[in-house]
Amino acid sequence: MAKPNYSFEKRQRELAKKKKKEEKKASRKAGGSEDELTPNEAALGLVGDVPDAADSADSAGEAADAPEGANTAASHTTPPAKP
Repeated sequence: MAKPNYSFEKRQRELAKKKKKEEKKASRKAGGSEDELTPNEAALGLVGDVPDAADSADSAGEAADAPEGANTAASHTTPPAKP
């Protein structure tokens, strides 16, 4: 059985990275299209799906009834450190 040529595989990965980087640079230089997602939009999936204030209050459920700054179960805070 032939042993793998790791040097060749590494070089192919490096060439692929270089090509991708050059394409990205060219698209930035050209200005890109307006249909492309920013990294934050892509991660959150929020393009064209931003709820109105009224919609967010309905979907929040009980958290909408709590006053601002109130600690609710929906908050994602960490407990204080023990001394």
